[in-house]
Amino acid sequence: PPGRPVSSVSARAALEPLLVAILAVLAAVVVSLITGMLVLGELGVSVAPILGAAGVVGLAVGFGAQSLVKDYFTGFFLLLENQIRQGDVVKLGDHAGLVEEVTLRYVQLRDYDGHVHFVPNGQITTVVNLSRGFAHAVLDIGVAYREDPDAVMAVMREVGRELRADPAFGPLTLEDLEIAGVERWDDSAVVIRCRFKCQPLQQWGVRREYLRRLKHAFDAQGIEIPYPHLTVYAGQDKFGRAPEWALRLVQAQAGG
Repeated sequence: PPGRPVSSVSARAALEPLLVAILAVLAAVVVSLITGMLVLGELGVSVAPILGAAGVVGLAVGFGAQSLVKDYFTGFFLLLENQIRQGDVVKLGDHAGLVEEVTLRYVQLRDYDGHVHFVPNGQITTVVNLSRGFAHAVLDIGVAYREDPDAVMAVMREVGRELRADPAFGPLTLEDLEIAGVERWDDSAVVIRCRFKCQPLQQWGVRREYLRRLKHAFDAQGIEIPYPHLTVYAGQDKFGRAPEWALRLVQAQAGG
């Protein structure tokens, strides 16, 4: 996904005017209400019925606009705590994409397909930010069972060194390739897990380039990349003898 990492200092500086404006509006509303009540009191108008009516109206509006109030409160703390900022790539529940706009009411995301998602702040329970500090390009590499895992990992490290030396992709990585080892045994493959530590938002490009280079290296070394296959086992009787297979060769007749 596209995007450009933004430093926390610049992001905080960009948010300060917005937060100051919000607090200024809230302070102006509170001061206006207090001033209005004081003026009415000086004019001899009883403010008790007005406050009672305002309380009833406020209660009714509060019940009817609970989701809206929740959106604004959640949006305020999202901005105050700098959890999301414009230009980040985030996951918000079932939605993920590049943050195009953050308001008190909603977060606007654009996914890889170009679709725009408007996520109400009140529905945000967890924020997964993929753009802070650094990222990891995690890869699970499957090879055939006949291959030597140590030899495969040696080829993976060599390809990782070549990628780190590349002038285009080297600056996008922060550390050498880290190989965790054999992750699991799948039905048709031994899976070896590795990862690159990358600049924020660069993990996808690094991952694709490493896989491209690794495919060429495996082909050059004769390392088999497995594909799903099925082994048919006829079983054995109680004496350990396998039954014979009844095979019949069918040839197509020439001319039909």
